[in-house]
Parts: sequence; structure tokens; C-alpha cells
Amino acid sequence: MATLLPFRAVRPLPQHAEEIASVPYDVVDRTEARGEADDRPRSFLHVARPEIDLPPGTDEYDDAVYKQGAINLRQFVEADYTIRESTPSVYVYRLVTNGRAQTGVLGCVPVREYDDGTIVKHEETRPDKEEDRTRHVLAQRAHSEPVMLTYRDEEAIAAHVARIQEEQPLYDFEADDGVRHTVWKSDAPDLLVQAFRAVEHLYIADGHHRCKAASRAAAELRHEGGSRGTDIPGYEMFTAVLFPMSHMHIMAYNRVVRELPMSPVDFLDRLETHFTLERGVDEPVPEEKGQVCLYVQGNWHRLVLPPPAGNRVVDSLDVSRLSVHLLEPHLGITDQRRDPNIDFVGGIRGTEALEVRVDQGDAELAISMYPTSIEELAAVSDEGSLMPPKSTWFEPKLRSGLLVHDFAEDVPDDHSVTPAV
Repeated sequence: MATLLPFRAVRPLPQHAEEIASVPYDVVDRTEARGEADDRPRSFLHVARPEIDLPPGTDEYDDAVYKQGAINLRQFVEADYTIRESTPSVYVYRLVTNGRAQTGVLGCVPVREYDDGTIVKHEETRPDKEEDRTRHVLAQRAHSEPVMLTYRDEEAIAAHVARIQEEQPLYDFEADDGVRHTVWKSDAPDLLVQAFRAVEHLYIADGHHRCKAASRAAAELRHEGGSRGTDIPGYEMFTAVLFPMSHMHIMAYNRVVRELPMSPVDFLDRLETHFTLERGVDEPVPEEKGQVCLYVQGNWHRLVLPPPAGNRVVDSLDVSRLSVHLLEPHLGITDQRRDPNIDFVGGIRGTEALEVRVDQGDAELAISMYPTSIEELAAVSDEGSLMPPKSTWFEPKLRSGLLVHDFAEDVPDDHSVTPAV
């Protein structure tokens, strides 16, 4: 059964929430983050992407980045525009976009439940990103950005969430991307804690690297005996927003391939001998499951994927069929986690972003995918399988900086905060 844990959040004063709240660290690159935070000195991007406060050209994995992040997080915690809750609590977090609401419960979940499989993953992490997030957690002594988890709908939880939404919210603002963010504090957190005990599993929707980083950081601090006597040390839990599956919206996670093994013309000719390929289509988005659209030399083409290579649920996913039938045999991409020849583009950026990557010469091939469903995600997780990397893109995204889990008081002052890579 799943465990929801109240925590003492560090959060902005209501009048400062909108100027502080930022997109998550992995939604923007360094240039975009710097642009968004340039005229917003209190933006949480200074914590989530601290390299923007260092000289241009600083390597994103340089020790200075993690040290700057720790400085920025401490400044946030101690600022006169933030407060720390006097008692642990949980929260209700609603996002509204295009008339559709997605409402979840924000609290902490135990690291042990990620380790024992109660919190179920569906993707492997990339080693470089996993290491990066772990170093940020250890340096900042905080879980600064919540992960997104999902669960099968429970009526009791829905009833408690509906009641809390009748109260006055802590925050209520519309971000510059048009998403409305509303947060309520529960006046009776134990009721939600009890209701979540009926949930058998939580499924990772967005935040595999942050979950793994929380586990690795806890293991290191546990090994060093970091606790100062609290019942559950803060590093043994991490923040998450838990959404019912009926509220989740998944977009495609598209791909680009930097270099083809032959000329684009020869590559298309080769594909035509192995697949059903319709050249020169007007629509860049697949019409149905089992199709992908390819962008090569300024034109879109529709390709039908062959049947699954196995009988597992994961084998039936389009991302798996793409890997088995196209990426591996025709492009030599056998490890999407590590191969530098492939990159991933979230569906929120649209197919125009794919065209730009190819037209500007950054890639020779773009692949527009049909989105994975939430039912497929749960079924793959339940069977114990793992999807190929970057199989799902969830929208809308949570804002960072609204409710931060600072566990510095549970870690000895002399703990080394930036372990060697």
C-alpha cells in the first residue's frame, strides 16, 4: 500500500508565488532558462538551473554549478519572501489548461517505497542525468522540485480533494503559458494520509531521474548516519504530486536522429523495401497507433510499423516497435539512453520544432510519434517491464518553487555535499 507523508514545506508568501514559480529544470535548456530568469531575480530557475548564474560556457556538471545551487537554495529558504510551515501538512494542487482540470495531492512519499517497488517505474534512467540530479539533492540538502506520480482512481481520495477545494487557496495564478495553478493547504492531512493507504501502487509519470536521485542520496546519507534523531529523516522522503489516472494527459515524445548512415534519398528507398511507406504526406502527426511520421529533407512521410516482436505489453508500444524495427536494424541505435546520435523532443513543442531541427542541420531525420496511453503505462509497469527512454510526455507541467522540501536540519553540517562523479 502507498504511503503519503505530510512535510513542513518552505513556500513563497502568496503575493510572491507567481514571480517565484518556474518551469521544471528539464523543460528548458540553459539558454531558455537564462532568458526566462534574466529579469526575474526570484525565479526558482536560479535554484533548479543554477548554471544560469555562472559565466556562459560553464560546464553544466562543473562542481561550481552544484555549489551555486546550494547557495541559491539557502537564500530562498532564508529570504523574507518565503516561510516555512510550522507543522507538517499536505496540499491539493490543481492545473487547468484549455478548459481541462488536473488535480492531485502534493506531499512526500518514502524513498523505501521507490526502492521496494510500491512506486513503480516504467523507464530506465540515463546515467548522466541520474548523477546530475543526485548531486543537486546532496548539495542543496533539499528536494526542490516534486515528481509527478499517478494512481488508479479512489473515491475516498476524490471526496477529500473535492472538500479541500471548497476552501480558500494558498495560491491561484495563471502562468505565462496559460496554465492556471491553484494550491490549497489541507486542514486535516491525516484524512488524506489514511485514504492513500488503500492505493496499492503509485506509478511514476514524470520524474524518473528525480526519484532515482532521491534514492541514491538517501542511501549515501543513510550510510553516513546523517540523521539527527528525527523519526523519519527528511532525506528518506521526497516530494510528489499524486494524480488519479483519469486526470492524466500524455503527449507524444518525439525523436530526432542527427546523422543517417546513408544519403536521405537512399535511406527512404531502403525503408520502402522494408516498410509500408507513404511519401509526401501533408499531416505530420500519425493518425493512429502503429504509425510514425518521418521528416527528411523538408518533407513528411508516413510509415507503418510492423507488428510487435513479442507478446508482452511493452512489445506492443509504438516506441518499442520503432526501436526494434527501425532504430536498431536501420540506424544502429541500440541504446537510446546513451547513443549521442538520437535526441528527444517533447510533444508540447509541436512538430514545428522537429522541422526546425532538421532544416537547420542539427538532425537529418525527425520522427513524430503517436502518444502512449496512461493505460499502457500502467500495464507495462504492472508486468514489470520498462519502456524505451522518453516514451511519455505529460502536460501540463507542475511549477517549481511553490512547495520545497528542505531537509538540511537532518544532515550533519560537515557532510560533503558534492560527491565525486
